[in-house]
Amino acid sequence: MFDKLEDLMMHYQELMGMLSEPDVANDSKRFGRLMKEQSDLVPIVEAYKEYKACHQAIDESLELLEEENDEDMREMLKEELSSSKARAAELEQTLKILLLPKDPDDGKNVVVEIRAGAGGDEAALFAAELYRMYVHYAESSGWRVELIESEETGIGGMKKVNFMVTGNGAYSVLKYESGVHRVQRVPETESGGRIHTSTVTVAVMPEAEEVDIGEISENDYRIDVMRASGNGGQCVNTTDSAVRLTYFPENIVIYSQTEKSQLQNKNKAFALLRTKLYDLELQRRQAEASAQRLSQIGTGDRSEKIRTYNFPQGRVTDHRINLTLYKLERVMDGDIQEILDALISADQAKRLSEFEEAS
Repeated sequence: MFDKLEDLMMHYQELMGMLSEPDVANDSKRFGRLMKEQSDLVPIVEAYKEYKACHQAIDESLELLEEENDEDMREMLKEELSSSKARAAELEQTLKILLLPKDPDDGKNVVVEIRAGAGGDEAALFAAELYRMYVHYAESSGWRVELIESEETGIGGMKKVNFMVTGNGAYSVLKYESGVHRVQRVPETESGGRIHTSTVTVAVMPEAEEVDIGEISENDYRIDVMRASGNGGQCVNTTDSAVRLTYFPENIVIYSQTEKSQLQNKNKAFALLRTKLYDLELQRRQAEASAQRLSQIGTGDRSEKIRTYNFPQGRVTDHRINLTLYKLERVMDGDIQEILDALISADQAKRLSEFEEAS
């Protein structure tokens, strides 16, 4: 590990030198690529510098303890020694985690797809609540949310909603939300007071890179245009601005009407298609390798029940890590950081264990 860290330190210094060269500074594309590479190394470099400083402090404390006769000074040195050793152990664990292979998609924006499952109108209502939960969380994280498409019910629910979250590292955090979310509560329409169980499926997909639409054969898709419905400004119901894109090989149907122009809605539909095709390819690769979905706890299968929201008990339980929190109202308002942090920590611990076993 330490040989690799020394190599990374040298590479970091090389990058710093290259970034100061005039020809690199004048090449915006190369400069941006090197800046990202350099910034990715900063956490490792800083942790390793502190780690080496701790070991230097340990050596100095041991040396002074051999020479010191004053008992009070010796006690102080022992405390400093103990503190430095504890911090060095923490930093060594941190460095091991930082050196774990990175998911190449972690830095990407994401497209989130929420679909109502079992439970009819109640499932659609909960799908809309999950959508609002993620919007609140994204906004509190300083990320931007853009609605791509939605299929709403007449009572405030959503049968389906797709939206993009734009922000640094959005996929690295939100990817843990993929799976089946189960809600247990008494629906407003339930006169007998019985608790119903409904499900909603969440799919979190890394945004695909730009692809020339011409690469997709015209025989593989069909575009239908129609008048948009619902809210959307003065152009709604007056122009054929809405677009339905059908991709035959994967039986994907995308309806886009959130923009006022047909061209904008068409571009949005193809962007979502691109992301879905990229995500399908990711899933195929992982299935072929008989591996769990990258950086997810559990099997990573979207049919897997990952979390239960129990309203009568005010409880949220994440089944992948056996975490239960009694703050359901706050969670539904977007306060999900504690859950995500626990999932990230569990994932890191599991991957670290697997990495050490393979070493």
